[in-house]
Amino acid sequence: MFQKLLIALIGLTMLLVACAPATTTPAPVYTESPATLEPTLTEIPTSAPINLTDGLGRTVELAGPAQRIVSLTPATTEILFAVGAGAQVVGRDMFSDFPPEALDVADIGGSWGEYNTEAIISLSPDLVIAGGINPPELVASLEGLGLSVYFLSNPNTLEELYTKIEIIGTLTGKESAASDLVTSLDDRTKAIDASLAGVTKKPMVYYELDSTPYTAGPGTFVDLLIARAGGTNFGAGMDSAWAQISLEQLLLADPAIIVLGDSAYGETADTLAARPGWNALTAVKDQQIFIFDDNLASRPGPRLVDGLEALAHLIHPEVFK
Repeated sequence: MFQKLLIALIGLTMLLVACAPATTTPAPVYTESPATLEPTLTEIPTSAPINLTDGLGRTVELAGPAQRIVSLTPATTEILFAVGAGAQVVGRDMFSDFPPEALDVADIGGSWGEYNTEAIISLSPDLVIAGGINPPELVASLEGLGLSVYFLSNPNTLEELYTKIEIIGTLTGKESAASDLVTSLDDRTKAIDASLAGVTKKPMVYYELDSTPYTAGPGTFVDLLIARAGGTNFGAGMDSAWAQISLEQLLLADPAIIVLGDSAYGETADTLAARPGWNALTAVKDQQIFIFDDNLASRPGPRLVDGLEALAHLIHPEVFK
């Protein structure tokens, strides 16, 4: 009898256990460091496409800011480095020598307009920037090789230069730095304008490009800077931008100031004064002959403002005492 009762109790216990609700253990929550998670499509950094019309009226399209740039002119190279895009420059023309760091960049030629296209292609650029000294035919030939080329036309004023700088800022993703640079350059230019606002005398300035002699005429940066610096460019009345002149023309105009843009080739106040007949010029008599870095007046980059400041101080030292 006891045995039967024990068996019945055991069976009842098993039945109760089977019918009781199951106890649920919380599943472990798997957490992963954010650094190891795969980013979603919205988390992947993206750059907006760039669509700009260049100086030749061509629409240039980039998927984003250029990261491998070849510069074909010294001016564009200087702008690229000035806006902080120097590390993105993988190739530059042989004449790009400023800033000094530019010399560490691969040289792709450029003598007499001849560039090493094989070297350019080997650099795998995502953008080639041409400038005003490059003919449209060069742009077309590079484009025919499958390269993206932006033609940056020369500015006619300092204010147009600022726009060119902002364009380079957009092409390279350096918009903020380009804007800061433009603000700084514009402030310096306006300071010169303000200093010269009351000046009425505009001394005649002969700017020498070559001792044969050659000078700069209308439409040149030299002409632009001399006029803005409070002077009168001897070559302003020439029929062309670059002209060979005679001593007779100089004697007739009798410039008060001579600026030697060819000083890099050894010309000095002494060599000029030693030329036959040149000692009759007022600038020579008054010892108003100055050496000058022609790059500050020939390259349409940020250093044009350096050139403006330097010329203003030469032409009107009384204002900047």
